[in-house]
Amino acid sequence: MKRIGIIGTGSYLPEKVMTNFDIEKFLDTSDEWIFTRTGIKERRIADEKQATSDLCKVAAERAMDAAGVKPDDIDLLILATITPDTHCPAGSNWLEAKLQCHHAVSFDITAACSGFIFALHVADRMIRCGTNKKALVVAGEIMTRVVNWKERESCILWGDGAGAVVITETGAGAEILSTHIHTDGAGGDTLLMPGGGSKTTPISYASVDQGLHFLKMIEANKSFKVAVNRFSEACEEAVAANGYAIDDVDVIIPHQANLRILQGMAKKLKTPMEKIYMTIEKYGNISSATVPIALDEAVRDGTIAKDRLVLLTAFGGGLTWGSSLIRW
Repeated sequence: MKRIGIIGTGSYLPEKVMTNFDIEKFLDTSDEWIFTRTGIKERRIADEKQATSDLCKVAAERAMDAAGVKPDDIDLLILATITPDTHCPAGSNWLEAKLQCHHAVSFDITAACSGFIFALHVADRMIRCGTNKKALVVAGEIMTRVVNWKERESCILWGDGAGAVVITETGAGAEILSTHIHTDGAGGDTLLMPGGGSKTTPISYASVDQGLHFLKMIEANKSFKVAVNRFSEACEEAVAANGYAIDDVDVIIPHQANLRILQGMAKKLKTPMEKIYMTIEKYGNISSATVPIALDEAVRDGTIAKDRLVLLTAFGGGLTWGSSLIRW
């Protein structure tokens, strides 16, 4: 069995900060209302000249620098995103060009907030089977451009940013012990962007006026319960597959969906909140990018250190969910 390791992490957050107090100025809400329901105080907003690939480029360069590799060393580039620069070509193609990864094959993975776990799973498998040797796995989103800023319950959640890791077969680095991914297409209508696909073509004034091109959350209470269950199931699956228990895990890095969901997950897993690494208060929900951003921060601030057992988990639209257990 090959030993696949993470040899470098990186992340990037745009400079502009939008606080809850900023949102108060144009929406009927308050800092207290937002924070008590979501755990979010502020989020980052991409510059109007930045595309998703621009955010990803910085995160990827930081990951490659940490790994000590050059663009030409990368032979696989996977981008997890639901907000690519364009729907054609793929966002990963734009990123490949900007990074000058001349020897890489690149493609996107669309798995909503679980995108990074799905991309990590695919890259891990491709290296294990010998198809590729060194992969750059990136997740990036500009969520603030696909939300309706008049919908209070939804727009307050989202932010922008990107995260990345470099993985390869190696005797060093953090070992990916396993990855696990799941979907339930029958539940896909609870979080979706109705417009922009073949179902509503051509794009029209009517589809825009109806708000079909904004991300929509439907039956939020139902989604909350499903998210807590799926998060917990994914965590338990990953540790059990490797002969561990939740108590053995040192750090849990979940998708930063909502503080209440994370609290519900911790309660269901019977694990202290202190084990859960959180960035939601300062960054909000960045869909697929939340996990690699938090992972990079945890590595750089010393929360994750050698020999620690790290559990990544995510749940998102689709429905999608997954996990990965890593021995640092």
